[in-house]
Amino acid sequence: MKTKVSVFILYAIGLIVFNSCNKGSGERPASAKEYYTMEVVKQNTILHKTYPATVKGQEDIEIRPRVDGFIKEIYIDEGSVVRKGQPLFRIDSPQSEKEYISAKAQVESAKATVNTALLDVERLRPLSVKEIISDVQLKSAQNTYESALASLAQAEATLRNAAATLSWANITSPVDGIVGTIPYRRGSLVNSQNVLTTVANTGNVYAYFSINEKDLMEMCSKVEGASQESIIENMPEVTLLLPNGDEYIEKGTIETIAGVVSTTTGSVNLRASFPNTNNFMRSGISGKIILPFEIKDVYVIPQEATYALQDKVMVYTVQSDTVRSKAISVLALSDGRHYAVTGGLSERQTIVAGGVATLSDGAVINITPKTLSHAQ
Repeated sequence: MKTKVSVFILYAIGLIVFNSCNKGSGERPASAKEYYTMEVVKQNTILHKTYPATVKGQEDIEIRPRVDGFIKEIYIDEGSVVRKGQPLFRIDSPQSEKEYISAKAQVESAKATVNTALLDVERLRPLSVKEIISDVQLKSAQNTYESALASLAQAEATLRNAAATLSWANITSPVDGIVGTIPYRRGSLVNSQNVLTTVANTGNVYAYFSINEKDLMEMCSKVEGASQESIIENMPEVTLLLPNGDEYIEKGTIETIAGVVSTTTGSVNLRASFPNTNNFMRSGISGKIILPFEIKDVYVIPQEATYALQDKVMVYTVQSDTVRSKAISVLALSDGRHYAVTGGLSERQTIVAGGVATLSDGAVINITPKTLSHAQ
């Protein structure tokens, strides 16, 4: 009996030792999960950067009265589409009317003086020929006539100025555009210091924005051209992001780059032009300019393949069937789903492409046959 018990104990000890050896042999645990992986390959991609912008009309013209007076008529309403030369306001300007009437009367008086002086010349000329009067009297009369003509010319110039001033009481639009707010109404006393409204020519709209000098140099270095003009002509089209987050249907072109870098902010001002044929855009709205930057020789990976560790972005690289955590340098792409990896990975290296929240450094995984690409 004792012999049988001893044999059983020895068998149990041997079984335990055998299992312990198997666990240390490196076999994959039965509980290992499957994970998608991807092999990273260098490629070129487009990085989009956004910059705050202010949109203005091609021409934003303040409409001011050129004469003092009361607003007598308002021919348009806020938001109206107007054409060049279309009446906007009429000003009741008593002073301008008074000056016009006075100038007109001066012209009539000057004409009468000219006629009188001419009669004197014609009357004295035959008497001078007959030597009844001296030549001095005739010349004096001729001088009076010429002086009267000069006074008439001066009076007519004053009348033309007065007529022009009176015409300023009728205010017309200087350009095609859209009327802004109208702060004054009929009966309001206004002068040249008051802005009656603004007419914005929005056939095209301008988006004004600033970028830092580093981005400017990077952008210009990727564009062909020997001068600033040629570089601007060859710049890629830009996109305008509207306040509601939608992209404006029309693409824009960069037209100007300021020649001075702000010493305070280190930024440069640019202007992009966008077509506005349907008058959808309004002067004064805010938005964002999206500039495309081409970046070369980067690895594009899904953001779900990464996790954050303090201030670092991490991935799990795959070595055989074991994962190792690794810090990488990334740039976020505009689709919001991918990163461009600029450092930390090597060509053809395999990483876990998703589900990294359930992993830890040194974990053993089963690799699914399916391999993800960045487009997936």
